[in-house]
Amino acid sequence: MATTPHAEPRSSDVTAASYREELNLLKRGLLVLADDLSGAVETAACLPLPGQPATVELAGKDFAPLAHNTQSVVVMDLDNRAVSAAEASRTTDAALRAAGDRQVFVKIDSQLRGNVAAVLAAAAARPLVVAPALPALGRTVVGGVAHLRGVPLHRSTGWQAEDADPPRSIAEALAPLPCRSIPLATVRSPSLRDALAESLAAGEVPVCDGVTDADLDAVVAAVPEGARLAGAGGLAAAVGRAASAAEGENRVEPTGNPLLLVIGTAAPEAAEQLRVAELRGTRIVGCGTADLLGRGTSESALSRALVALERGPTALTIAPGDPIEPGRSRDLVRGLASTAARVVERQPGPVDLVLTGGETARLVLDELGVRTLTPVGQIHHGAVRSRTPAGTSVVTRPGSFGESDSLAEIIEHLRPQD
Repeated sequence: MATTPHAEPRSSDVTAASYREELNLLKRGLLVLADDLSGAVETAACLPLPGQPATVELAGKDFAPLAHNTQSVVVMDLDNRAVSAAEASRTTDAALRAAGDRQVFVKIDSQLRGNVAAVLAAAAARPLVVAPALPALGRTVVGGVAHLRGVPLHRSTGWQAEDADPPRSIAEALAPLPCRSIPLATVRSPSLRDALAESLAAGEVPVCDGVTDADLDAVVAAVPEGARLAGAGGLAAAVGRAASAAEGENRVEPTGNPLLLVIGTAAPEAAEQLRVAELRGTRIVGCGTADLLGRGTSESALSRALVALERGPTALTIAPGDPIEPGRSRDLVRGLASTAARVVERQPGPVDLVLTGGETARLVLDELGVRTLTPVGQIHHGAVRSRTPAGTSVVTRPGSFGESDSLAEIIEHLRPQD
């Protein structure tokens, strides 16, 4: 874990110990609600119990009560980032009703995309503490404002693929929920627990600043008993550390299966990552936008991908074309997912997958009928390798994550002999 020091005192060991007992997952279990699949898997990788990895479930439209041991860690992908606010509220509320006595953690996007206000409004039926910083990727919160590598979110390029303008503060993103900003000086002081309790007693949602992993550890240690937590992967990792969850990668031997990458993200980082992967031998197959929108599957790309996959790792991506209406972007990704599923189904044996972007990952796995994943380790931050019930490997990664060699590193992990 990152250990950037700061001079201010941390919460007391007694407080940390008491909350560690509250987070005794072997006793009470944990339910995590996520709005997209890559975030769900990223969070699950932070929360394995000894001998009992977390389970990721791909929830359908009609949420069913959990049929799991209440001592387990279950991460639900509610797939509600791209739906209406009303639908996101409904699915979140249904999942929370099924939680019973479990601890609840609500995974939100570190850049505040999606139906954050609707989801947290449902979660705030009980006391709720929010801390959305993700220090590992330079995503911090200072003065109640989200920052990307030191730049306020509303002045950054983080929302360039979104249809709306980014919020100027976290309170604005959560409106109309009543919020109270908990400044960094308080987070790093012995008075944090009292500040959180005071805010919750006033019927407010405390929103905690955070710049380092130590700040998030302090928030987890200070949350009053019975309160729910909401945040990004950084806060989930802090929960894992408090509960003494296992850290690090659980190395799994390569399967030797053909490897198909599906790159449906609009994040600008993806183009450079594909370029580096291609330089190292990955074959790139572009799917025409007209085909994807017109027929739902690119037959031309399907044929080319089948041939390429026989020769080595192959990446399916959306070929540059005419500008796409914002309302059609999900249809475009759905067509890409359909094409990818047809490639897998036409193979004589199992295929391993690398899926970037939560929406892309969810649509591909829905097409293939995969309902659960078991995370087995992280290749790099956010790039999580999971196992399907059939034994194949699936790597999921948020679209905006990773350096330029991210895809190449993932491929080398899965296919080191190539």
